[in-house]
Amino acid sequence: MKRFGPRTALNGLDLSVPRGVVCGFLGPNGAAKTRRIVVILAAVAVIASAAWAGTNALDRPAARIWSTSGGGRLVTGSPGATAGSATPPDSADLPAAAISAATLGKSVRHVVVIVLENHELGSIVGSRNAPYFNGLVKRYGLAVNYTGVAHPSEPNYLALFSGSTQGVTDDGVHSFNAPTLADQLEAHGRTWRVVAENVPLGCSNASVAYNGPDGSGVYARKHEPAISFNSIRLNSRRCASITNLRQFNLTAANFQLVIPNVCHDMHDCSIATGDRFLKSLLSPILASAAFSRMLVFITFDEGSSDIGGGGRVATVVIGPHVASGYRSTVRHDHYSLLRTVENLWGLGCLAHSCTANDLHEFFR
Repeated sequence: MKRFGPRTALNGLDLSVPRGVVCGFLGPNGAAKTRRIVVILAAVAVIASAAWAGTNALDRPAARIWSTSGGGRLVTGSPGATAGSATPPDSADLPAAAISAATLGKSVRHVVVIVLENHELGSIVGSRNAPYFNGLVKRYGLAVNYTGVAHPSEPNYLALFSGSTQGVTDDGVHSFNAPTLADQLEAHGRTWRVVAENVPLGCSNASVAYNGPDGSGVYARKHEPAISFNSIRLNSRRCASITNLRQFNLTAANFQLVIPNVCHDMHDCSIATGDRFLKSLLSPILASAAFSRMLVFITFDEGSSDIGGGGRVATVVIGPHVASGYRSTVRHDHYSLLRTVENLWGLGCLAHSCTANDLHEFFR
């Protein structure tokens, strides 16, 4: 509570600060800290469930306030910083109020999710070895507080596809009787594909495979989640939706999960190699007419740390409805990405996605 004599000037505003974030105004008496706060609050415009404060009159970066059940959370920092750093991203480049995923879903026909491998956010964002990836970051949106949910790789792919790691703690060969995103999509009249580079066609259950129509490369079953579900693996019609990269068609399905081989996903090969592959894959997509009604997500299965269970990973949100250069510090993980797809098309939810947030703050 802030009082001026007998008058209550401010009450019920929660200025709690998450660990690793530097916030607020520090200074001695007479340094005009209160005056600055008053100026910020006077500039607040409530938009939907969020409030955005413009502080152009101040000599500090802009501020951002998120509404919560107990008030707001004020976060300030210097432009371009990443989550977990001393100064998180400010709102100098924040776009207008977000629309819901469901609202955007009315105009989105196609969603493509591309999963790369085993790099923490800090090794990708700003890396000179990933010029194309970082160009996408500047042009579209970046979730800087997005994490994998587990180690090693396989449980993260299962989480993205089924809302659960299914209890898996290794990269073994598993089979499950559990609902998946494919089930949700089909139940709502939508189509899906898993495009896995170098995968053998015909419902193959091989743990690894080499070369084939996609050329030189290695497919790893642990990175391809659909084949681990019996309702797909044992149904020839459904597992025909697991296809190789040569058969990738941008408009072949409403939802497509793209799994590069273990070189192109940066698992066995360099960041630069994966970045070149990403450019060759995405450039035609972004230049296509279909892109006007599309969303593309690029994420990594896991990072090198244990933050969030699977490490903080770079996740880019791409689409004509994404504000250029926007960076979100909202906490997200793979369940959030699944929930975003579910909310776009009103699919319901699966397991842990039911309690996850979505990435709607990117949508304008």
